Amino acid sequence: MEKDLISIIKEAGIVGAGGAGFPTHVKLNTKADYLIINGAECEPLLRVDQQLMAKESRKLLDAIDLVKKYIGAKVAIIGLKSKYKKAIENIETIINEYENIKMHKMPNFYPAGDEQVLVYETIKKIIPEGSIPLSVGAVVLNVETLLNIYEAYYNDLKVTNKYVTVTGDVKEKITVNVPIGISIKEVIDLAGGSNLDEFVVINGGPMMGKIVSLDDVITKTTKGLIVLPKEHSLVKSINKNISQTLKEAKTSCMHCSLCSEICPRNLLGHNINPHKLIRIASYSSICDTKSSLTTAFLCCECRLCEYACIMNLQPWKLHSNLKKQMSAKNIKNDNNNTPIDVHPFREYKRYPVSKLISKLDLSKYDKNAEIINIYKNFTKVKILLNQHIGISATPIVKKGDKVLKGQLIAFTKEDKLGTSIHSSIEGLVKEVNDKYVLIES
Repeated sequence: MEKDLISIIKEAGIVGAGGAGFPTHVKLNTKADYLIINGAECEPLLRVDQQLMAKESRKLLDAIDLVKKYIGAKVAIIGLKSKYKKAIENIETIINEYENIKMHKMPNFYPAGDEQVLVYETIKKIIPEGSIPLSVGAVVLNVETLLNIYEAYYNDLKVTNKYVTVTGDVKEKITVNVPIGISIKEVIDLAGGSNLDEFVVINGGPMMGKIVSLDDVITKTTKGLIVLPKEHSLVKSINKNISQTLKEAKTSCMHCSLCSEICPRNLLGHNINPHKLIRIASYSSICDTKSSLTTAFLCCECRLCEYACIMNLQPWKLHSNLKKQMSAKNIKNDNNNTPIDVHPFREYKRYPVSKLISKLDLSKYDKNAEIINIYKNFTKVKILLNQHIGISATPIVKKGDKVLKGQLIAFTKEDKLGTSIHSSIEGLVKEVNDKYVLIES
Protein backbone atom coordinates (compact mmCIF):
# COMPACT_ATOMS: atom_id res chain seq x y z
CA MET A 1 0.00 0.00 0.00
CA GLU A 2 1.34 3.44 -0.94
CA LYS A 3 2.06 5.65 2.05
CA ASP A 4 0.04 8.83 2.55
CA LEU A 5 2.70 11.52 2.97
CA ILE A 6 0.37 14.17 4.41
CA SER A 7 -1.03 11.81 7.05
CA ILE A 8 2.47 10.68 8.01
CA ILE A 9 3.67 14.28 8.39
CA LYS A 10 0.68 15.24 10.51
CA GLU A 11 0.92 12.17 12.72
CA ALA A 12 4.64 12.83 13.23
CA GLY A 13 3.92 16.37 14.44
CA ILE A 14 6.14 18.08 11.87
CA VAL A 15 6.11 21.87 11.75
CA GLY A 16 8.47 24.44 10.27
CA ALA A 17 11.69 23.98 12.22
CA GLY A 18 13.27 27.21 11.12
CA GLY A 19 10.64 29.85 11.81
CA ALA A 20 7.18 30.32 13.25
CA GLY A 21 6.25 26.62 13.18
CA PHE A 22 3.59 26.42 10.50
CA PRO A 23 2.15 22.86 10.37
CA THR A 24 3.89 21.15 7.45
CA HIS A 25 0.99 18.85 6.52
CA VAL A 26 -1.08 21.94 5.75
CA LYS A 27 1.67 23.62 3.74
CA LEU A 28 2.23 20.54 1.58
CA ASN A 29 -1.42 19.79 0.90
CA THR A 30 -1.16 21.61 -2.44
CA LYS A 31 0.46 21.62 -5.86
CA ALA A 32 3.28 23.96 -6.83
CA ASP A 33 5.80 24.51 -9.60
CA TYR A 34 8.75 25.08 -7.29
CA LEU A 35 10.02 23.50 -4.10
CA ILE A 36 12.54 25.80 -2.46
CA ILE A 37 14.71 24.56 0.39
CA ASN A 38 15.72 27.22 2.87
CA GLY A 39 19.31 26.42 3.74
CA ALA A 40 20.38 30.06 4.01
CA GLU A 41 20.42 30.18 7.83
CA CYS A 42 20.76 33.94 7.64
CA GLU A 43 20.80 34.70 11.37
CA PRO A 44 24.36 35.41 12.59
CA LEU A 45 25.99 32.78 14.85
CA LEU A 46 23.55 29.95 14.14
CA ARG A 47 25.01 26.75 12.67
CA VAL A 48 22.26 24.08 12.57
CA ASP A 49 21.17 23.86 8.93
CA GLN A 50 24.56 24.34 7.31
CA GLN A 51 25.89 21.41 9.32
CA LEU A 52 22.86 19.22 8.69
CA MET A 53 23.18 19.81 4.94
CA ALA A 54 26.76 18.53 5.13
CA LYS A 55 26.11 15.67 7.54
CA GLU A 56 22.80 14.37 6.17
CA SER A 57 23.08 15.17 2.45
CA ARG A 58 21.60 11.86 1.31
CA LYS A 59 18.61 12.00 3.65
CA LEU A 60 18.00 15.63 2.69
CA LEU A 61 17.98 14.90 -1.03
CA ASP A 62 15.78 11.84 -0.57
CA ALA A 63 13.28 13.98 1.34
CA ILE A 64 13.44 16.74 -1.27
CA ASP A 65 12.78 14.23 -4.03
CA LEU A 66 9.84 12.78 -2.08
CA VAL A 67 8.20 16.16 -1.46
CA LYS A 68 8.96 17.47 -4.95
CA LYS A 69 7.11 14.57 -6.52
CA TYR A 70 4.21 14.85 -4.09
CA ILE A 71 3.48 18.53 -4.79
CA GLY A 72 4.19 18.10 -8.52
CA ALA A 73 7.05 20.61 -8.58
CA LYS A 74 8.99 20.81 -11.83
CA VAL A 75 12.17 21.70 -9.94
CA ALA A 76 13.53 21.78 -6.39
CA ILE A 77 16.11 24.41 -5.49
CA ILE A 78 18.35 24.33 -2.42
CA GLY A 79 19.06 27.94 -1.48
CA LEU A 80 22.26 28.13 0.55
CA LYS A 81 25.26 30.38 0.98
CA SER A 82 28.44 29.98 -1.04
CA LYS A 83 30.45 29.91 2.18
CA TYR A 84 28.89 26.57 3.22
CA LYS A 85 31.73 24.71 1.50
CA LYS A 86 31.30 21.31 3.16
CA ALA A 87 27.55 21.23 2.55
CA ILE A 88 28.03 22.19 -1.11
CA GLU A 89 30.78 19.60 -1.59
CA ASN A 90 28.75 16.76 -0.07
CA ILE A 91 25.57 17.65 -1.94
CA GLU A 92 27.39 18.03 -5.25
CA THR A 93 28.73 14.48 -5.02
CA ILE A 94 25.23 12.98 -5.17
CA ILE A 95 22.85 15.62 -6.54
CA ASN A 96 23.13 14.30 -10.12
CA GLU A 97 21.48 11.08 -8.97
CA TYR A 98 18.24 13.03 -8.56
CA GLU A 99 16.09 14.58 -11.25
CA ASN A 100 15.54 18.33 -11.27
CA ILE A 101 17.12 19.16 -7.93
CA LYS A 102 19.50 22.11 -8.05
CA MET A 103 21.53 24.33 -5.76
CA HIS A 104 21.45 28.11 -5.74
CA LYS A 105 24.49 29.61 -4.01
CA MET A 106 24.05 33.04 -2.47
CA PRO A 107 26.37 35.67 -1.02
CA ASN A 108 26.57 36.00 2.76
CA PHE A 109 23.92 38.66 3.35
CA TYR A 110 21.05 39.23 5.77
CA PRO A 111 18.20 38.24 5.64
CA ALA A 112 18.83 35.66 2.91
CA GLY A 113 16.58 33.21 4.74
CA ASP A 114 13.52 35.45 4.72
CA GLU A 115 10.98 33.52 2.61
CA GLN A 116 10.21 36.42 0.30
CA VAL A 117 13.87 37.26 -0.20
CA LEU A 118 14.77 33.60 -0.79
CA VAL A 119 12.02 33.15 -3.38
CA TYR A 120 13.29 36.13 -5.37
CA GLU A 121 16.91 35.01 -5.08
CA THR A 122 16.15 31.51 -6.34
CA ILE A 123 13.41 31.92 -8.96
CA LYS A 124 13.34 35.71 -9.54
CA LYS A 125 9.66 36.00 -8.67
CA ILE A 126 8.32 38.74 -6.38
CA ILE A 127 5.70 37.61 -3.88
CA PRO A 128 2.82 40.14 -3.73
CA GLU A 129 2.51 42.30 -0.63
CA GLY A 130 1.02 40.44 2.30
CA SER A 131 1.06 37.13 0.42
CA ILE A 132 2.90 33.81 0.66
CA PRO A 133 5.28 31.88 -1.66
CA LEU A 134 2.44 29.74 -3.02
CA SER A 135 1.06 32.86 -4.75
CA VAL A 136 3.99 32.58 -7.18
CA GLY A 137 3.85 28.79 -7.38
CA ALA A 138 6.44 28.02 -4.70
CA VAL A 139 6.57 26.04 -1.47
CA VAL A 140 9.43 26.79 0.93
CA LEU A 141 10.69 24.27 3.49
CA ASN A 142 13.50 24.44 6.04
CA VAL A 143 16.35 21.90 5.97
CA GLU A 144 15.58 20.40 9.38
CA THR A 145 11.89 20.19 8.49
CA LEU A 146 12.78 18.06 5.46
CA LEU A 147 14.97 15.78 7.56
CA ASN A 148 12.04 15.32 9.94
CA ILE A 149 9.91 14.35 6.92
CA TYR A 150 12.55 11.78 5.92
CA GLU A 151 12.62 10.22 9.40
CA ALA A 152 8.82 10.12 9.60
CA TYR A 153 8.31 8.64 6.13
CA TYR A 154 11.13 6.09 6.05
CA ASN A 155 11.70 5.31 9.75
CA ASP A 156 8.30 6.08 11.33
CA LEU A 157 9.91 8.54 13.78
CA LYS A 158 7.97 11.35 15.42
CA VAL A 159 9.29 14.83 16.20
CA THR A 160 10.71 14.41 19.69
CA ASN A 161 14.08 16.12 19.39
CA LYS A 162 15.46 19.43 18.16
CA TYR A 163 18.84 20.58 16.86
CA VAL A 164 20.01 23.70 18.69
CA THR A 165 23.14 25.85 18.41
CA VAL A 166 24.43 27.05 21.79
CA THR A 167 26.75 30.01 21.45
CA GLY A 168 27.71 33.39 22.87
CA ASP A 169 29.45 33.55 26.24
CA VAL A 170 29.55 29.80 26.90
CA LYS A 171 32.57 27.65 27.59
CA GLU A 172 32.09 25.53 24.45
CA LYS A 173 30.14 26.60 21.39
CA ILE A 174 28.20 23.56 20.23
CA THR A 175 25.23 22.30 18.25
CA VAL A 176 23.25 19.51 19.90
CA ASN A 177 20.22 17.32 19.31
CA VAL A 178 18.14 17.44 22.48
CA PRO A 179 14.70 16.25 23.64
CA ILE A 180 11.89 18.75 23.22
CA GLY A 181 10.77 20.00 26.63
CA ILE A 182 14.08 20.09 28.49
CA SER A 183 14.97 23.43 30.07
CA ILE A 184 17.10 26.17 28.53
CA LYS A 185 19.46 25.79 31.50
CA GLU A 186 20.03 22.10 30.76
CA VAL A 187 21.03 22.90 27.18
CA ILE A 188 23.42 25.66 28.25
CA ASP A 189 24.94 23.24 30.76
CA LEU A 190 25.76 20.93 27.86
CA ALA A 191 27.99 23.74 26.57
CA GLY A 192 29.79 23.86 29.90
CA GLY A 193 27.71 26.72 31.20
CA SER A 194 28.55 30.39 30.90
CA ASN A 195 31.72 32.24 31.80
CA LEU A 196 29.54 34.96 33.29
CA ASP A 197 27.98 35.17 36.74
CA GLU A 198 25.00 37.04 35.34
CA PHE A 199 23.78 36.67 31.77
CA VAL A 200 20.82 36.85 29.43
CA VAL A 201 19.73 34.13 26.99
CA ILE A 202 18.30 34.91 23.55
CA ASN A 203 16.20 32.16 21.99
CA GLY A 204 16.73 32.31 18.22
CA GLY A 205 19.13 34.49 16.30
CA PRO A 206 20.44 37.86 17.46
CA MET A 207 18.22 39.72 15.00
CA MET A 208 14.81 38.14 15.49
CA GLY A 209 15.29 36.21 18.71
CA LYS A 210 13.55 36.77 22.04
CA ILE A 211 14.93 36.93 25.57
CA VAL A 212 13.97 33.84 27.59
CA SER A 213 14.48 32.54 31.11
CA LEU A 214 16.55 29.53 32.10
CA ASP A 215 13.35 27.74 33.11
CA ASP A 216 11.82 28.08 29.65
CA VAL A 217 11.93 24.94 27.51
CA ILE A 218 13.03 23.73 24.10
CA THR A 219 10.26 23.60 21.49
CA LYS A 220 9.96 22.39 17.91
CA THR A 221 11.01 25.83 16.66
CA THR A 222 14.03 26.49 18.90
CA LYS A 223 17.05 27.02 16.65
CA GLY A 224 19.66 28.68 18.78
CA LEU A 225 20.48 29.89 22.28
CA ILE A 226 22.81 32.88 22.59
CA VAL A 227 24.26 33.74 26.01
CA LEU A 228 25.20 37.40 26.44
CA PRO A 229 26.19 39.78 29.25
CA LYS A 230 23.24 41.65 30.76
CA GLU A 231 24.67 44.99 29.64
CA HIS A 232 25.30 43.94 26.03
CA SER A 233 23.97 46.44 23.49
CA LEU A 234 21.79 43.78 21.84
CA VAL A 235 20.09 42.99 25.14
CA LYS A 236 19.45 46.69 25.74
CA SER A 237 18.00 47.02 22.25
CA ILE A 238 15.56 44.13 22.72
CA ASN A 239 14.52 45.33 26.18
CA LYS A 240 13.90 48.94 25.15
CA ASN A 241 10.19 49.67 25.55
CA ILE A 242 8.05 51.33 22.89
CA SER A 243 7.80 54.58 24.86
CA GLN A 244 11.56 54.98 24.89
CA THR A 245 11.72 54.01 21.22
CA LEU A 246 9.22 56.72 20.29
CA LYS A 247 10.93 59.31 22.50
CA GLU A 248 14.28 58.66 20.85
CA ALA A 249 12.71 58.75 17.40
CA LYS A 250 11.10 62.12 18.18
CA THR A 251 14.33 63.70 19.42
CA SER A 252 16.94 62.02 17.25
CA CYS A 253 15.48 61.02 13.86
CA MET A 254 17.08 63.08 11.09
CA HIS A 255 14.36 62.02 8.64
CA CYS A 256 16.79 60.57 6.16
CA SER A 257 15.84 57.36 4.37
CA LEU A 258 18.63 54.93 5.28
CA CYS A 259 16.20 52.57 7.04
CA SER A 260 14.04 52.35 3.91
CA GLU A 261 16.99 52.04 1.56
CA ILE A 262 18.19 48.93 3.39
CA CYS A 263 14.75 47.38 4.11
CA PRO A 264 14.63 43.91 2.45
CA ARG A 265 10.92 44.17 1.64
CA ASN A 266 11.29 47.70 0.26
CA LEU A 267 14.08 46.44 -1.99
CA LEU A 268 11.65 43.82 -3.32
CA GLY A 269 9.37 46.66 -4.40
CA HIS A 270 6.91 46.48 -1.52
CA ASN A 271 5.37 49.75 -0.39
CA ILE A 272 6.97 49.81 3.04
CA ASN A 273 8.98 52.89 3.96
CA PRO A 274 10.17 52.87 7.58
CA HIS A 275 11.46 56.43 7.27
CA LYS A 276 7.90 57.60 6.59
CA LEU A 277 6.20 55.62 9.32
CA ILE A 278 8.68 56.78 11.95
CA ARG A 279 7.60 60.36 11.26
CA ILE A 280 4.61 59.56 13.45
CA ALA A 281 6.85 60.03 16.50
CA SER A 282 7.73 63.58 15.48
CA TYR A 283 4.64 64.81 13.63
CA SER A 284 1.84 62.38 14.55
CA SER A 285 1.56 61.90 10.80
CA ILE A 286 3.22 60.03 7.96
CA CYS A 287 3.28 63.29 5.98
CA ASP A 288 2.57 61.39 2.77
CA THR A 289 -0.88 60.89 1.27
CA LYS A 290 0.35 57.91 -0.79
CA SER A 291 1.22 55.85 2.30
CA SER A 292 -0.85 54.55 5.19
CA LEU A 293 -0.38 53.07 8.64
CA THR A 294 -1.30 49.64 7.30
CA THR A 295 2.02 49.44 5.44
CA ALA A 296 3.43 48.48 8.84
CA PHE A 297 1.89 45.04 8.20
CA LEU A 298 4.49 44.56 5.43
CA CYS A 299 7.34 44.66 7.96
CA CYS A 300 8.88 41.23 8.65
CA GLU A 301 10.60 42.64 11.78
CA CYS A 302 14.05 41.55 10.64
CA ARG A 303 15.38 44.56 12.62
CA LEU A 304 17.86 45.50 9.90
CA CYS A 305 16.54 49.08 9.87
CA GLU A 306 17.92 49.59 13.38
CA TYR A 307 21.46 48.73 12.27
CA ALA A 308 21.25 50.86 9.16
CA CYS A 309 20.21 53.87 11.25
CA ILE A 310 23.15 56.01 12.32
CA MET A 311 21.16 57.00 15.43
CA ASN A 312 20.31 53.38 16.32
CA LEU A 313 16.58 54.03 16.18
CA GLN A 314 14.09 51.16 15.94
CA PRO A 315 11.52 51.55 13.16
CA TRP A 316 10.80 47.81 13.38
CA LYS A 317 9.61 48.18 16.98
CA LEU A 318 7.26 50.98 15.94
CA HIS A 319 5.92 48.72 13.15
CA SER A 320 5.41 45.87 15.61
CA ASN A 321 3.50 48.12 17.97
CA LEU A 322 1.36 49.52 15.14
CA LYS A 323 0.49 46.01 13.96
CA LYS A 324 -0.65 45.02 17.44
CA GLN A 325 -2.77 48.14 17.84
CA MET A 326 -4.38 47.78 14.42
CA SER A 327 -5.05 44.08 14.88
CA ALA A 328 -6.68 44.80 18.24
CA LYS A 329 -9.04 47.18 16.43
CA ASN A 330 -9.68 44.59 13.71
CA ILE A 331 -7.86 46.66 11.08
CA LYS A 332 -6.60 44.29 8.39
CA ASN A 333 -3.65 44.44 6.02
CA ASP A 334 -5.06 46.00 2.86
CA ASN A 335 -1.75 46.01 0.97
CA ASN A 336 -1.77 43.48 -1.87
CA ASN A 337 0.13 45.11 -4.72
CA THR A 338 2.37 42.98 -6.93
CA PRO A 339 5.59 44.88 -7.64
CA ILE A 340 6.71 44.85 -11.26
CA ASP A 341 10.39 44.84 -10.40
CA VAL A 342 12.80 45.04 -7.50
CA HIS A 343 14.89 48.10 -6.64
CA PRO A 344 17.41 48.65 -9.47
CA PHE A 345 20.31 48.64 -7.00
CA ARG A 346 19.02 45.84 -4.79
CA GLU A 347 21.99 43.60 -5.55
CA TYR A 348 24.34 46.23 -4.12
CA LYS A 349 22.19 47.04 -1.09
CA ARG A 350 22.13 43.53 0.40
CA TYR A 351 23.52 43.81 3.91
CA PRO A 352 26.72 41.75 4.55
CA VAL A 353 26.50 39.44 7.57
CA SER A 354 30.12 40.19 8.48
CA LYS A 355 29.25 43.88 8.78
CA LEU A 356 26.13 43.05 10.75
CA ILE A 357 28.04 40.89 13.24
CA SER A 358 30.44 43.77 13.81
CA LYS A 359 27.57 46.24 14.30
CA LEU A 360 25.96 43.83 16.76
CA ASP A 361 29.25 43.56 18.69
CA LEU A 362 29.20 39.77 18.32
CA SER A 363 32.50 39.21 16.50
CA LYS A 364 34.13 37.34 19.37
CA TYR A 365 31.25 34.85 19.40
CA ASP A 366 31.29 34.15 15.66
CA LYS A 367 32.94 30.73 16.00
CA ASN A 368 32.22 27.22 14.82
CA ALA A 369 29.66 25.32 16.86
CA GLU A 370 30.16 21.72 15.77
CA ILE A 371 27.45 19.10 16.17
CA ILE A 372 28.40 16.90 19.12
CA ASN A 373 26.95 13.69 20.47
CA ILE A 374 25.55 13.92 23.98
CA TYR A 375 25.52 11.04 26.41
CA LYS A 376 22.97 12.05 28.99
CA ASN A 377 19.59 10.71 30.00
CA PHE A 378 17.22 13.59 30.57
CA THR A 379 14.75 12.77 33.33
CA LYS A 380 12.20 15.56 33.05
CA VAL A 381 10.46 17.34 30.18
CA LYS A 382 7.80 20.03 30.10
CA ILE A 383 6.23 19.68 26.67
CA LEU A 384 4.23 22.70 25.57
CA LEU A 385 0.92 22.07 23.83
CA ASN A 386 1.31 25.04 21.48
CA GLN A 387 4.66 24.94 19.69
CA HIS A 388 3.26 25.96 16.34
CA ILE A 389 1.03 28.37 14.45
CA GLY A 390 -2.59 27.47 15.16
CA ILE A 391 -4.47 26.26 18.22
CA SER A 392 -3.00 24.32 21.12
CA ALA A 393 -3.08 20.55 20.88
CA THR A 394 -5.52 18.70 23.15
CA PRO A 395 -3.85 16.32 25.63
CA ILE A 396 -4.91 12.66 25.54
CA VAL A 397 -2.90 11.52 28.57
CA LYS A 398 -3.61 12.01 32.27
CA LYS A 399 -1.59 12.22 35.44
CA GLY A 400 -0.07 8.85 36.31
CA ASP A 401 0.02 7.48 32.76
CA LYS A 402 3.20 5.78 31.62
CA VAL A 403 4.40 6.96 28.20
CA LEU A 404 7.12 5.89 25.79
CA LYS A 405 9.37 8.13 23.76
CA GLY A 406 7.55 9.02 20.55
CA GLN A 407 4.11 8.25 22.00
CA LEU A 408 1.28 10.61 21.07
CA ILE A 409 0.31 12.76 24.08
CA ALA A 410 -1.76 15.49 22.38
CA PHE A 411 -3.47 16.08 19.04
CA THR A 412 -5.38 18.69 17.03
CA LYS A 413 -8.78 17.99 15.50
CA GLU A 414 -8.96 17.50 11.73
CA ASP A 415 -10.75 20.80 11.06
CA LYS A 416 -8.37 22.93 13.15
CA LEU A 417 -4.94 24.34 12.36
CA GLY A 418 -2.39 22.58 14.52
CA THR A 419 -0.47 19.34 14.83
CA SER A 420 0.36 16.36 17.03
CA ILE A 421 2.62 16.41 20.10
CA HIS A 422 4.67 13.42 21.28
CA SER A 423 6.60 12.50 24.39
CA SER A 424 10.34 13.10 24.03
CA ILE A 425 11.33 10.70 26.84
CA GLU A 426 10.00 7.55 28.48
CA GLY A 427 8.40 8.18 31.85
CA LEU A 428 5.35 8.96 33.94
CA VAL A 429 2.98 11.86 33.36
CA LYS A 430 3.24 14.08 36.45
CA GLU A 431 1.01 16.97 35.40
CA VAL A 432 -1.41 17.84 32.60
CA ASN A 433 -3.04 21.22 32.00
CA ASP A 434 -4.06 23.38 29.05
CA LYS A 435 -0.48 24.68 28.62
CA TYR A 436 1.80 21.67 28.92
CA VAL A 437 2.36 18.03 29.81
CA LEU A 438 5.03 17.33 32.45
CA ILE A 439 6.76 13.96 32.20
CA GLU A 440 9.43 12.46 34.49
CA SER A 441 11.36 9.25 34.02
